[in-house]
Amino acid sequence: MSGSNGFSVARYSPDRGSWARLTARDSILRRLDWPMLLSAIALSVIGALLVWSATRNRTELNQGDPYYFLFRHALNTGIGLALMAGTVWLGHRTLRGAVPVLYGISVLLVLLVLTPLGATINGAHAWIVIGGGFSLQPSEFVKITIILGMAMLLAAQVDAGDQEIPDHRIVAKSLGLAAVPMGIVMLMPDLGSVMVMVVIVLGVLLASGASNRWVLGLIGAGVAGAVLVTMLGLLDEYQINRFAAFANPELDPAGVGYNTNQARIAIGSGGLLGTGLFKGSQTTGQFVPEQQTDFVFTVAGEELGFLGAGFILFLLGVVLWRACRIARETTELYGTIVAAGIIAWFAFQAFENIGMTLGIMPVAGLPLPFVSYGGSSMFAVWVAVGLLQSIKVQRPMSA
Repeated sequence: MSGSNGFSVARYSPDRGSWARLTARDSILRRLDWPMLLSAIALSVIGALLVWSATRNRTELNQGDPYYFLFRHALNTGIGLALMAGTVWLGHRTLRGAVPVLYGISVLLVLLVLTPLGATINGAHAWIVIGGGFSLQPSEFVKITIILGMAMLLAAQVDAGDQEIPDHRIVAKSLGLAAVPMGIVMLMPDLGSVMVMVVIVLGVLLASGASNRWVLGLIGAGVAGAVLVTMLGLLDEYQINRFAAFANPELDPAGVGYNTNQARIAIGSGGLLGTGLFKGSQTTGQFVPEQQTDFVFTVAGEELGFLGAGFILFLLGVVLWRACRIARETTELYGTIVAAGIIAWFAFQAFENIGMTLGIMPVAGLPLPFVSYGGSSMFAVWVAVGLLQSIKVQRPMSA
């Protein structure tokens, strides 16, 4: 007998007790990818300490409570873990059937950002303020629905055995599905999120087995779109200035280049072992803006040093390694595509976030997965972990 989530339940009996059900050879807990899960939890715990260090003296932000951001980061992590557990319980196959509803909700939410309900936070008009100090960034959840929606379309005929690779008509439909929310997010404009979504789409297409002509065409369209957006003046001035500062770091060191310059000073001052938690002069002196969110890696570089920052990279590497293993070992194209989309998302966003603190990537306002403060981002990445865990849990087991 098989359960609704695709794993065997025949050996379970009501009188064996809940512990026996949880510890049986094919139980959900035993089939979870624990290296990935523990690495992601470790990243969130380290992130809580870094966020606490960056905000404990920021009375203009923490409302006079040095533990304000620490508590909220821990709360966001707890909610994220609950969302992950719920995603595993529902299963990625169940969510496959709910994709039209989820897609419609995500498109509606990003549209609401363009109405008077939308709010500008840290220069980006990408938020909906809920109240009580809480806000929602819908573009974080669009990343998930793009992955699920494209995977549903691209894998349908292949998983059914009707054909070996998606045909051109299906690929075109999947790109259209992704283009709608991406276009809306571009109107905000939230260039950083759009960059991540483009990489997600590329990762999904490569994993689906679609013709390379689609991948090359998408890259070409992306370059042409970037030129067109610049020519039409759709980017805000601060976004143009960020790219100008990336091309020439000495252009305006006290203005648009200030963030990157201070970030590099903070990371460089940490040396091998760091100055010690809560003892970084750049962090304590509040020289690096947005240090609890976009520039949280600078706290690690300064206070934990090269070894501490390297450990964060190691943990991110474990998450990506285990995700790649899940993508490779699943027997259904749908699961492979979902995993590949998440891998592309996590890898690019981490590279962009850390790269902008080192000055090798332009500042794009993207959080470091699991580490940066932010509820929407934390919830989205933990749902993604839940999808990866579901793919592993529901993989058929040998007898």
